[in-house]
This record gives sequence, C-alpha cells and structure tokens, in this order.
Amino acid sequence: MKPLTQCRLYTFVDTSYLHGRKPEEVAEQLCDGGSDLLQLRAKSVSLEDIRQMAQKILPITSRAGVNFAVNDYPEIALAIGAPFCHLGQEDFFGRGHSEVGQLLPPGNRLRIGLSSHAPTEAAKAVTAGAAYIAAGPIFATGTKPTATPVTLDYARWAARYVNIPWFAIGGINLENLDTVLEAGARRICVVSAILTAPDVAKACQKFKDRLTSAPL
Repeated sequence: MKPLTQCRLYTFVDTSYLHGRKPEEVAEQLCDGGSDLLQLRAKSVSLEDIRQMAQKILPITSRAGVNFAVNDYPEIALAIGAPFCHLGQEDFFGRGHSEVGQLLPPGNRLRIGLSSHAPTEAAKAVTAGAAYIAAGPIFATGTKPTATPVTLDYARWAARYVNIPWFAIGGINLENLDTVLEAGARRICVVSAILTAPDVAKACQKFKDRLTSAPL
C-alpha cells in the first residue's frame, strides 16, 4: 500500500453519484485510473448496506494497492479491516472526542482523517492525531451545496503551516486545478468531476497526470 505521504489523488465512491452503477465497479475504475486513496461515502444509506458495500470494495482496493477509507463510521471500518476512516468535525469533536485514540481499541491500526474548514479546525485535527486532513471546500460544490467556500486562501495557509498530509477538496476540476496547485496544494480530493465523467478511469488518469507534474 502506498504511504500516505506519497498519495496525491483521493477519489470517492459516493452513492449520490452512482446512478445505478455498482459501487464495486466504480471502485475498480477509480483504481484503474490511478487513485491513491478511495473513500466510500454513502449518505442516507443503512449501516448494513454500507458494510456490505465496504466489504466488496476493500478487496478491490487492496489488490490495486490503493488505500481505502470508510466515511462516517469507524465501527464499520474496524469491523471489515479498512485502513482508514474519515470523519467530519461534528462527527469527531462534536461528539466529545479530542484524540483519535479515544475512538479505537488498544493496538488497532485504523487511521482517522478529519475534515477542516478553517485554520483553527486544521490545527485541532493535527493535535488530535489525524492521519491527514481534508481542507475545504475550496470552491462551491454540489456535493455539499450549503457549505461556504473557504477559497484558495485556505490552501495557501495549509501549504505553509500544516505538517501532515492534507488534501484540498471542494469543487476541484481540470479547469481550476492549476490554480489549486499554484496555491500550494499537492494532494486533492475529487468527487463529481470524476464520477460524472463519461469514462471514470480516464478522468481519474487526467487528474493524476496533472498532479504528478507538480513535485511533492
């Protein structure tokens, strides 16, 4: 599995964008396209359905050497042996947690990524022991339409001050990617720009090629 420090492209199997496609088939396409880290995001879906989807996706990512994260549910990530779980600020700090270790059984290797929308939140996430942070939304995004964009200024701040892997997220596409890279981001999350493309693997590869042109 690629070390997190070398991961550049973070992709998603988001059930809101599947439109009848099987989650495991989309996962295969994302892996084929060069994803480094893949997240299952399934809002308004039963826990049992999420567990079943995660169980089908994990062998695919493992064979491809791609890291896999379950969104929202550390208990599911722990149960299936996923290497990562991703949580929002409200799902972590909002539930009284202050350290990642509080979520995990002793000796467990599950790693937690945290969302952040401001420098203060990023600093808290780093102190809490997050493996990585997602910084955004950089631009307006249909994935989270009520979220206020944090703009490229946040990416510039993160590039200067965040000392763990961080991924710019929110409304990133091939048209604005250069501005994100110019702001200092070297890792990105992409949802709709890949999942709505006619060829998911090819879209993924285009992002990966552009990312690897900017050295870490």
